[in-house]
This record gives sequence, structure tokens and C-alpha cells, in this order.
Amino acid sequence: MDFEILLTVLMGIGLSAASGFRIFVPFLIVSIASASGNLELSESFSWIGTTPALITFSVATILEISAYYIPWVDNILDTIASPVAVIAGVILVASVITGMSPLLKWVLAIIAGGGVAAVVQGSTGITRVASTATTGGLGNPAVSSLELGGSVLLSIIALAVPLLAGIIVLLLIVFAVKTLIKKFKIRSNSVII
Repeated sequence: MDFEILLTVLMGIGLSAASGFRIFVPFLIVSIASASGNLELSESFSWIGTTPALITFSVATILEISAYYIPWVDNILDTIASPVAVIAGVILVASVITGMSPLLKWVLAIIAGGGVAAVVQGSTGITRVASTATTGGLGNPAVSSLELGGSVLLSIIALAVPLLAGIIVLLLIVFAVKTLIKKFKIRSNSVII
């Protein structure tokens, strides 16, 4: 695999992780980058850089961001967002990988893109449930702001410095897995007692 292809894979993985925080933010950023000529998308995904797509992603992003600032609605959105984030992660990875065989591209998109989006989205869902349980939902807007910032920042980093995005995603996954393991150990210990 040549270095340029590796960078597009890392870019896609960074974007898929960003979709785990907010589904439409990375699509909007990719659409802007493509429409402005700063990003070349895979041929079958060139529609993402069109004006209708840009308008659609803008409206969807505004609605998604707004909805996540409403306590309890944000928890409902997380149940819907989980499977949708996986699909978004797959599409984002497939859209930016060029110069690779279609089979390998789609295997990477499904496993890496869908998997990373699922891990990040699952972690945000658990964080939101914990925030709701401990603050009655009053802390959820702060969680939503952090997720939004994470999605915007990671999307921009993925496009500008894909290698850094790959490192950030690796750190996010390690943190998420450690947190889940710790949570399950605490639960299993409390069940035994």
C-alpha cells in the first residue's frame, strides 16, 4: 500500500470517528472541502461535493446540533444515531479512499469505518447516559458541546493531517476500550457480592 493510499485510509477513519460524535458534521465538512476543490472524492461519491448535498448537509447538521441540546431528546437520538453512525462511517471511508481495489476499499470501509464509528458513538452514548443519571440531564449540554467540538476538530484534522487523525482515533479507541473494561469489571464485581 503506497503512502498516499494510507493517508486516504487514515483520513476516512478520522472522518468515521467524527461521525461517531455527530453524524452530519463530517459530511458537511467533506462536502465543503470537495465543493471548494480541496478534496478529491471517490468517483461514485462525487455527489457529496454538489450544491444540493451541501445544502442538505448544512440543514441536517443544524438540526442535529440543535436536537442534542435538548435533554432526554439527546438520549433518544443516541439510540437512532448508533446504527446510522456505523453507516455514515462506512460511507465516509469509502468516499475518500481512491486508488485501491473496490474489494479492499469496501472491506476497510465496513470494518474500519463502521467499527470506529460504532466505538466512538457507543462511548458517547454511555457518557450521555451517565450524565443524565448523575445530573438529571442538566450536564448533557456540556457533553453535547464536547461532542460537537470533537466532531468538528477531528473532521478538520482528518482532512488536513490524516496521520495525526489516525493517532487521535487510536487513542480514542484505547480510552473507550479501557473505560468499557473498567465499567464491566465494576459491574461484575457488584453482581458477585
